[in-house]
Amino acid sequence: MPDVMLAARLHSPGAPLKIEDCPLPTLEPGEVLVRVAACGVCGSDLHMWRGAVPVRKTPIVLGHEIAGTVAACGPESSTWKADDAVIVRAGASCGNCRHCRSRRDNLCSGQRVLGMDLDGGFARYVKAPAASLVPLPDGIPSEIGAILADAVATPFHALTERGALQPGESVAVFGCGGLGTHAVQLARLLGAGQVIAIDVRQPALERARELGAHEIVNAESEAPYKAVHRLTEGGVDLALECVGQPETITQAVRSLRPGGRAVIVGMGQEPIGLPPPALFAWREYAVLGSFGSTRADLDRVIELVKSGTLDLSGSISARLPLEEASKALEMLESKEGDPVRLVILPWEGV
Repeated sequence: MPDVMLAARLHSPGAPLKIEDCPLPTLEPGEVLVRVAACGVCGSDLHMWRGAVPVRKTPIVLGHEIAGTVAACGPESSTWKADDAVIVRAGASCGNCRHCRSRRDNLCSGQRVLGMDLDGGFARYVKAPAASLVPLPDGIPSEIGAILADAVATPFHALTERGALQPGESVAVFGCGGLGTHAVQLARLLGAGQVIAIDVRQPALERARELGAHEIVNAESEAPYKAVHRLTEGGVDLALECVGQPETITQAVRSLRPGGRAVIVGMGQEPIGLPPPALFAWREYAVLGSFGSTRADLDRVIELVKSGTLDLSGSISARLPLEEASKALEMLESKEGDPVRLVILPWEGV
C-alpha cells in the first residue's frame, strides 16, 4: 500500500478543487479502506463547492456516490476481505439509535456523511465504516454501482417509502436531472398509471419521455400545475419535487388532486411558501420530506439492476479523471451536455 494518495480537495467554497497528495487514511477498529473505482458527482457536491451547503471541515474531499474494491481492513472488520467489490453508502449510521433500530437508518441521529463530515470519494482511496459497505454484485459496473446508493436509491425511497406509490396512481416529477430522471424510470417500473415529467429544459424532457414519461411539460411555456390538471382528472396522486426551489414546491402541491401527496426530495436552502391551511384541510393534502435512502432501499435497487429489470445504461453522461473534478462540477452547474450523472474515475489514465 502507498503512504499517500491523490485526492481532489475543497479548501474554500467556490475555489477550484486542489489536486494533491494526501496521507493515506489510518484505519480505526471497524473501518475499511476502499480503492475508489468510480464516484458520482451529485448536486449536493455542487452546493457544498459553491458554499450553499456548509461542510464540517476544510480541506475536505467531496464525493459520496462511491463504488470500488476493498484495499485494507482495520481491526474488527473481518466481514470484508481484500478485492471485494463494494458500494459505499454515503451515511455512516450508528446502528443503535431508535431510527437505526426501526430500519430508518437514513435518519440516524449520529450519522456522519462522506464528503460532508468525512473525506469522500473524489480520491483514489476512501475510508468508511465496515457497516456502510454493501456488496456490488458481479455484472454491475462500478460506475453504475457508484450512483445506486444516492441518484437511484434516493428517488426509490421517495416513491415507495415516503410517497407510498400504489400501482395505477398518477405521478408528476418536477425536475428531470439525475434524481428526477431516475424517478421517472422507477415510477413506471413500480406501476404508476400516468407519469408526467416537468422541467424547463426540453432535452431533459425528451429523455424523460424516452424513459417512460407518458406526458412532458415544459415549465417555461405553461404553469406546471395547470398543465398537470389539464392532463389528469383533477391532479396527480403523487408529486415528487426534485429541484429544491420554493416555486417548484408550490407548483408540486398545487398539482395534487384532493388527498394527494407531495414529496420534497430537492435539497434547497430557501424558505417555502404553501397554500393556505384551509386548502390543506379541505383537500387533505400531505407534504412530506424525503432524505436519502435506507439499506433496505439500496438492496432492492441493486436487485432490480442485477435482474435486468432496471436499465441504467444511459445514466452515465460523462466520465472524467480525478484531475478534472472541478470541471465536472462546472459541467453540472452549467448543465453542459444535459447530464443525468457525471462520474469521476480516480484511476483513469494511470
